[in-house]
Order: sequence, then structure tokens, then C-alpha cells
Amino acid sequence: MMPMPPMMAPAVGAGAVHPPHEQFHHLAYCVHSNPSWVQVAALAFLHYLVMLGSTVMLASIIVPQMGGNAGDKARVIQSFLFMSGINTLLQTLIGTRLPTVMNASFAFVVPVLSIARGINPNDFANNHERFIHTMRTTQGALIVASILNMILGFSTIWGAYAKKFSPVIMTPVVCVVGLGLFEIGFPQVGKCVEIGLPMLILAVIVQQYVPRYFSHIHERITFLFERYSLLLCIGIVWAFAAILTAAGAYNHASPKTQLHCRTDKSFLMSSAPWIKIPYPFHWGTPIFTAGHSFGMMGAVLVAAFESTGAHFATARLAGATPPPGHVLSRSVGLQGIGMFLEGIFGAPAGSSASVENIGLLGLTKVGSRRVVQISTGFMIFFSIFGKFGAFFASIPLPIFAAIYCILFGIVAAVGVSFMQFANKNSMRNIYIIGVSLFLGISVPQYFNEYTSSAGRGPARTNAGWFNDIINTVFASGPTVALIVASVLDNTLEAKGYESDRGLSWFMPFLRRRKGYSDPRNEEFYSFPIRVHDFVPSRFL
Repeated sequence: MMPMPPMMAPAVGAGAVHPPHEQFHHLAYCVHSNPSWVQVAALAFLHYLVMLGSTVMLASIIVPQMGGNAGDKARVIQSFLFMSGINTLLQTLIGTRLPTVMNASFAFVVPVLSIARGINPNDFANNHERFIHTMRTTQGALIVASILNMILGFSTIWGAYAKKFSPVIMTPVVCVVGLGLFEIGFPQVGKCVEIGLPMLILAVIVQQYVPRYFSHIHERITFLFERYSLLLCIGIVWAFAAILTAAGAYNHASPKTQLHCRTDKSFLMSSAPWIKIPYPFHWGTPIFTAGHSFGMMGAVLVAAFESTGAHFATARLAGATPPPGHVLSRSVGLQGIGMFLEGIFGAPAGSSASVENIGLLGLTKVGSRRVVQISTGFMIFFSIFGKFGAFFASIPLPIFAAIYCILFGIVAAVGVSFMQFANKNSMRNIYIIGVSLFLGISVPQYFNEYTSSAGRGPARTNAGWFNDIINTVFASGPTVALIVASVLDNTLEAKGYESDRGLSWFMPFLRRRKGYSDPRNEEFYSFPIRVHDFVPSRFL
């Protein structure tokens, strides 16, 4: 079934000239419409490849600091992929029901590295023992901290908070969801510019210009280039990188350049097991410490903030209505359950909504839930059959970074589109959006620069857990933007109608009240079975 035609909303505020469109034009498939099974399989594999890059990046950051080697990194990547598949399947079935991929979050870098620094290497015979001990401590902290999201979600506290949202709040938040990840964009491309830059240029040309050139020749060619160009570009540039490696172009380069450019320097293929099924506590029994558990709660909370903004972007790109408060609440609660499972199955970081996969929805114009659900099969398969997964994980990271330059930009631009539902000529709205957007970028930049130069975050009290919470929360752009925008938009008086804030359009979607909520919410967010017969409605 093709997506429904965009419906017109009432004009909002004095600045509205034309009624805004609730859906983007040219959306090929929305949440509950599905392409053919061949297209589903190809797009699902592309979703797997796109999320794989950030998974490898995160493992490359934390595993060496924990004392792990290439084999340990391969097994951590397998754990990440396995739990991403499980959590994505849970969210698409009984969570938000949006086509959102759940992936390991960079928000957990601060508490994980804090745990690693707090463990004395001299207490262990070798680095591998230190790595195992750090993993067990991280597991224990994640298991305890995950309870916070379960409480926030299943108590409906998060849903009550979400009902205070407006387009004025979502504009800077969704913008920063995309812009806040600029560090894994072009800065990573520049680490091997002869591979990353051609990938970026080729992706733009093949996906945007080539289809327009062939549009008058054959519509099928245009369709293939628009939807599957990233697969083609990855294959071409990956082959180019392999040729450079085989020709000896990097034989005399610095070790850092070889690590980023060569296709044989990840050591994942040689160290990954052929078959390994993740099972509970395969690193050993978790170690529970109060300080590390409280410190991890900062990252768990940040994951909830970031995922909330990401879900609004997903809804826009997938042709769905904005997620209601009760849907966001059950999503956060289920996210807590997912983190609890991640702690049990040995993933050293919790998950949040994958921003790059959200951008891919817009790039391919396919927001089908089924595509993302099938992609979980690839995640779980390649997490079990390690050698095959390591083959794709050995793609040079600058290739992934070039793709992210495009996908993150799409998500950031989606944030701008929320402003059409509010009064764009209101100085109050401009003030809130401007301050929230700037602080959402500037505050994390200060925390990250301070950490890079000093090795620790700006918060330095005698309570390590408090330091981890502060350094984690304020290093997250979407979290800062959502806090600032929520406070300003709900405390600064709007001189005029509620429509100036966009509430006349937003509220029917966010609130669940008979005769007031939009009936289309049930179409997008209702469960596939009659769960309402077994679970009280206030939890749904």
C-alpha cells in the first residue's frame, strides 16, 4: 500500500502563508507499506552496513582503553550487533513501531572510559585480564542503570514530559540530533582523504545527479540509482582502497594512516571466530559497584533524550504522525529492558536510536517498517558467523564517515522542517530555537575539547559518579538542546494564540484523549496483536 496523500493542517500563526504539509513529497513507502521482497532484502542489507560503521567506531574507541586486543574488539562488535538486532526487533514490534534501528550509543563512552581509568593495570597479570575485569564492571553498571529508563518509561513519567513538546522544541532538538555527530563525519573522512573524499563526491553524484541525467532514458535506471546507489559506491571505493593497499601505496605511511586507509589493518578477519553464539555473562559474572552504576545512569538518561529526538525525525521521514507521549514512554521503558539485556549479554554500551539509519530512510525514500525488521536478521546472522561479519567490518572507516556526512545532514534538515508548523515570524520562537540550537552545539563542544586536552571532563568533584553524570549529560547535544528548549518554551509566555507555538497542530498527536487525539495515531502506533486485552492502557 502506498502512503496516504499529505493532509493539510490549519495555518499556524501570523507567519504562515501556506498550510504546511504533514508528510514529505515523493515518499515511496511509509511505515506500514512495503516494497517487494527483493527490494526489502537489498535495503535491509544497506541498513545493516550503515549501522555497522558506527558500531566499529565505538568499539575502536572503548576496547583499547579497556585493555582489549583485536580479538576482544571483534567479540565486542559481535555483541553489539546481536543486541542491536534484538533491540531493533523489540522496538519495531512493541516499542515505537517506527522503522528505527537501535544501535550502540556514543553516550556511553564517558562512563565506560571512567570505569577503565579507575582500574589499576598493575593489579592484573596482563591486559586481557584487565579487559575482562573492566567488561564485568561495565556489565554490572549497565544492568543497574537500565532500571532508570524502565522507571521513567513504564511509570509514564516520560510520556507526561513528552506532552510538553512543541514544534518550537523539536526544531533545535532534531537539528542537533544530526549536527551533534559532526565529529564522526568529515573529521574521520580527513584521516584518509584519498578514500573518504572520493566516497563523498561519488555518493552525491551517483545518488543525485546520475538519476536526473538518465531520467529521460529509462525510469528503471533512475529508480535503481536513487535507491541503491550507496551499495554501488561502497563497493567501488572499497575496491579502490583494496587496490591501493595491494599496490603498496601505504607501505611507508605512518601507522595511524595505515590504520585508517588500509583494508588489512583492522585484524578483525584474523581474530574473529567462525561461529560464536552470544550467551548471558560470557565475559563472566557482572561486578556491581554503586559509584559506577550511578555514573552509568547519566548515559542511560542521555540515550533516552537522544532517542526521543530521533523518533520524531523518524516519524517525519517515514510518513507517520509525531509519536504520542504514551508511545515515547513505552519506548523508553523498553529501551531500559534492552539495556538490561545488553548488560547480561556482554555489550559494554547501551543502545539508542541510530541517526545514520534515520537519514537513510530519507535518502532511499523508503520508510517501511518491514525493511528495518528484516535488517535485524542481517545483524543477528553476522554477529553469530563472525568471519562473515568481520569481512564487512573491515571496510575502512573513512568510507562510512563519508556516508554519514550525507545522512546526518538529512536528519539535521528534517529538524528545520518542524518550524513550518509554528510561527516563523515570532521573535519568541526565533529566540528559543536560536539559543537552544547554539547551546546544543556549543556546550558539548566545550566539554569535548576540555576532555581531549585534559583527559577528563570539566566536572571534577570528589564524587566520581557525579562527575560522570555531568560530563555525560552536557557532552550530548540533543540532551542540552531538549532541556534548554523545553524550559524556555514552557516558561516564556506566548503572546498570542497557541498556534504560534504550533500546539494546535502538535497536541492532537501527542495527547491521548477521546475526541482530541488524532485517529491516525492508531494506524501507525498500535500493536500488531491485541495487547490491550492483557496490559493496562496507561502502559501502552
